[in-house]
Amino acid sequence: MTTRTSFSVSRYAPERGPLAKLTARDSLLRRLDWPMLLSALALSFVGSLLVWSATRNRTELNQGDPYYFLFRHVLNTGIGVALMIGTIWLGHRTLRGAVPILYTLSIVLILAVLTPLGATINGAHAWIVVGGGFSLQPSEFVKITIILVMAMLLAAKVDAGDQIHPDHRTVAKALTLAALPMGIVMLMPDLGSVMVMAVIVLGVLLASGASNRWVLGLIGAGIGGAVLVTALGMLDEYQINRFAAFANPDLDPAGVGYNTNQARIAIGSGGLLGAGLFKGSQTTGQFVPEQQTDFVFTVAGEELGFVGAGLILLLLGVVLWRACRIARETTELYGTVVAAGIIAWFAFQSFENIGMTLGIMPVAGLPLPFVSYGGSSMFAVWVAIGLLQSIRVQRPMTA
Repeated sequence: MTTRTSFSVSRYAPERGPLAKLTARDSLLRRLDWPMLLSALALSFVGSLLVWSATRNRTELNQGDPYYFLFRHVLNTGIGVALMIGTIWLGHRTLRGAVPILYTLSIVLILAVLTPLGATINGAHAWIVVGGGFSLQPSEFVKITIILVMAMLLAAKVDAGDQIHPDHRTVAKALTLAALPMGIVMLMPDLGSVMVMAVIVLGVLLASGASNRWVLGLIGAGIGGAVLVTALGMLDEYQINRFAAFANPDLDPAGVGYNTNQARIAIGSGGLLGAGLFKGSQTTGQFVPEQQTDFVFTVAGEELGFVGAGLILLLLGVVLWRACRIARETTELYGTVVAAGIIAWFAFQSFENIGMTLGIMPVAGLPLPFVSYGGSSMFAVWVAIGLLQSIRVQRPMTA
């Protein structure tokens, strides 16, 4: 009998379709990770309430309709769930064969941002306006592409039984393919997304079993790259100011430090149980900018208090816990690496988003997964949930 620790694909019988091996006794619904799915849905539901509270009085944004952002957030969630279902139906192994196409499409989309098709929103030239009030942020989908293309390369020979760990040549190819879209995104500049992608690459390398020299080299290269980017003046002034305000919270409290100071005031005023939904003075008074997107956690802190904010952390923790379990239980390296990349993504982005509202991380313009308003972000995280569910669903069945 093949041992559990083997990553050989011989454990899998030839598939006649993504879900062909599932029987009535071992159905799709029974194989889904329901704690993860329900937690993600709960986060999106709480997010819809927070977005509604933050925007219902913002007439300059909601076009006079207090339900404008609420409707769109729910719509984005519905589309995201549909994308998750489609991802599960296709299966992560089917998508493995389509990675070259997905990678090429991602490169085309982020290059399009640098053309007249691109638009600048909140200081980042990272969007494509598609009309009807909707816009697309391709860098959100690049996170998925980087995970898939690196997993495909790093796991190919290991899953085939030809190697125990990825060799140096394979790792170099994977890093090169990841560096290309990261470099383009840096030109936008979208520093927050590049930070997330760098953490994803590190998580993927650690999960793949690549030599520690690559991991240490990547960390060193990241530090050197940060110094070089700063020295060459590749960062915009507002990005440099954000890091300066993080290093010195008292620097220009009415200017560059305003967002962080107001965010901490809003969260601190919530106390244990909060002021109540729709009753937060900071939220109602619109003192904190971008409360429906980057600073949505401040609404939770002020109106739902420590208990409500803690609930969001708990739900995010459940998603990460179940993702770690999926990564640990799969018997193919490809699935393990994909899950690890998603874990690194969700964990770092959540920590960065919440951390910047508390003043323990620099402001980087990253949404809170499942909670913040934004179509591209919502679609991407639900596709990631679909990949995780597919890895769980397509595990080999025991007798």
